[in-house]
Amino acid sequence: MDFVYSIVAFFATGGAFMYPILLVFVIGVAISVERFVTLTLVTNKNQLAWSSIQPLLSQGEFAKAREMTMGDKSPISRLLSMGLALQGAVRRREDVEIAMEEGMMEIIPQLEKRTPYVALASSIATLLGLLGTIMGLISAFTAVANANPAEKADLLSASISVAMNTTAFGLMVAIPLLVVHALLATKTNEIVDGMEMASVKVLTAISTRSRRQATAQAA
Repeated sequence: MDFVYSIVAFFATGGAFMYPILLVFVIGVAISVERFVTLTLVTNKNQLAWSSIQPLLSQGEFAKAREMTMGDKSPISRLLSMGLALQGAVRRREDVEIAMEEGMMEIIPQLEKRTPYVALASSIATLLGLLGTIMGLISAFTAVANANPAEKADLLSASISVAMNTTAFGLMVAIPLLVVHALLATKTNEIVDGMEMASVKVLTAISTRSRRQATAQAA
C-alpha cells in the first residue's frame, strides 16, 4: 500500500501537466495495443495463406493458386492475386512484377497506419514533462521572491523537487512508448519482408514455367 500511496502522492504533487501526460500515455497505449493485435493477426493470416499457396506454385498449378488468392483476404493473398491475375494473360515477367509492386504500395500504408502516432505520443509526453517543469520553476521562483529570506532555500528546493515530477513522469511515459514503437516498426518490416519474399518466389515460379514452355515449343 505504501507503494500505491507514493505513486498517488507523486502524481498529485506534479501539478496540472501530469494529466495531459497521462492522457497521452493512455492514447499511446491504446494505439499500441490495436497495432500489435492487428499486425499479429496479419502475420498469422499471411503464414497460413502462404503455407497453402506455396505448394501449388512449386507444382506450377497457377490456376488453383489464383483461385485460392482470390478467395482469401489476407494481405499476402491480395498481393499475389495481382500478379497471378496477369500470369495467364501476359508472358513478360516485368508486367507481373509491376502489378505486385503496385499491390505493395497499397498494402504497406495499411500496415504502417497509426504506428507513427506512438512515436509522436512519446515525443509529446517528453515535451509536456519539460514544459510542466519549466512552468513549475517559474512559479517556484515567483513564490520565493516574496518569501522570508530564512525560508527561501528550503522553499526553493521543495518547489524544484515538485516541478521535476512532470519531467520524470514524461520520461516514464515516453521511454516505453518509444520501445513499443520500435517493436511495432520491426514487426511491420518483417511482414513486408515476408511479402516481398513471396512475390519474388512467385516471379521465379512464373519465369520457370515460361522457360519450360518455351523449351517445349522449341523442341
